[in-house]
Amino acid sequence: MKTKAITSIFGASILALAATSCDSPQENAREDAVEAKADNMENKADQVRRDAEKNADMKEDRADQMRENDLNDANGNIDKASDDVEDEADRIRENAEKRADQLEEDADAVRDSE
Repeated sequence: MKTKAITSIFGASILALAATSCDSPQENAREDAVEAKADNMENKADQVRRDAEKNADMKEDRADQMRENDLNDANGNIDKASDDVEDEADRIRENAEKRADQLEEDADAVRDSE
């Protein structure tokens, strides 16, 4: 008699656990949508980094051209002008990294809200 009662309780517990652990199709769709949104945010962060790197590289190439061609600014100071262009390239990278990091943090927050 005790064995039947224990088996019944154990069986009911397993059945309840199995029923609650299955996600509904709606829940799966919601999770997929949240994951897709977070993935898109991370992809955007990657694109921000790529675009900034391309832009910064162009600035650095311009600074190199200025030095090679000895293009002077209004005061004839080539080194300062080319250094300013390189500083701008560094700022582009730094700002892009901050934006991309924020996008990734937002993507993590979206996933955590799931």
